[in-house]
Amino acid sequence: MRNFAVLILVLGTMMLADPVADSQRGGPDDDDSIVIIFKDGHQQRVSMSDIERIEFKSNGFRGGMGRFVGRWRVGNGTGDALFITLTPDGEARRSNGDARGTWVFSNGEARISWSDGWHDSIRRTGNGFEKAAYAPGRSFDDRPANVTEAVNMDARPY
Repeated sequence: MRNFAVLILVLGTMMLADPVADSQRGGPDDDDSIVIIFKDGHQQRVSMSDIERIEFKSNGFRGGMGRFVGRWRVGNGTGDALFITLTPDGEARRSNGDARGTWVFSNGEARISWSDGWHDSIRRTGNGFEKAAYAPGRSFDDRPANVTEAVNMDARPY
């Protein structure tokens, strides 16, 4: 009878341990995939090798870096318009001249550094956006040389 009780105890322990081991073992793609669980409860597994980048929309700022990617119509400070294009990889192009630059998302705005020494920032103001231009030798903390309206020409729901 004693051997029978030990056998029951060992089998019971093995049965309880098996689900725990299975949950930790996972499937063959667990190390190479991400599982997205939607609000309605359904799940989708995506292989990490298929993902180039993951972007998250920030609820606190109502957008992030992705909000600034695209083609912008801005003023040049003398009444004329020009276009600034910001790409996801941090490159910037300007339609007047052959100015190229780089940009980063910092402090809630797009900060652009141009090859000719000028700096621009595009930021949200009220219901729209504005572009501030900084002369060579000035920083983003200085007073801008001019401030104009900025309009994103790429129709996207924000």
